Amino acid sequence: MSDNVKKLREATGAGVMECSKALKDTNGDFDAAVKLIEERGLTKALKKQDRSTGAGLLRSYIHNNRVGVLLELRCETDFVVRSDPFQELAHELVMHIAAMNPEDVKALLAQPFVKDESKTVEDVIKQVVAKTGENIRVERFARYEL
Repeated sequence: MSDNVKKLREATGAGVMECSKALKDTNGDFDAAVKLIEERGLTKALKKQDRSTGAGLLRSYIHNNRVGVLLELRCETDFVVRSDPFQELAHELVMHIAAMNPEDVKALLAQPFVKDESKTVEDVIKQVVAKTGENIRVERFARYEL
């Protein structure tokens, strides 16, 4: 594996073959390859959005004993539920909900992501869909504040 493929894989989370193909398609331009992988990932995410999400988890978060969040995050299989990208996404989403207090799931998805305002929450979820190869959906959440 070349250094550029390894570097691209670390930056995007994409597979070796996808990174190699992206570098070939962009004539070795690293930044263009990153953009190409992201575009291809979003296309894959759109194709998966109608698939059933029969697995999932509940993630909770309490901030300073004053704000509490309970999130139901769904995907297609238990294998993905246990994966690092899915677990990290669940953690990031409960933190975001605690900080930004979205009104409902639709409002949550449209909000700029608290850790990178150049992306929406929906964009962040789509990136994880591209990594895991499964549909991921925020089913519901509750937020309480004293």
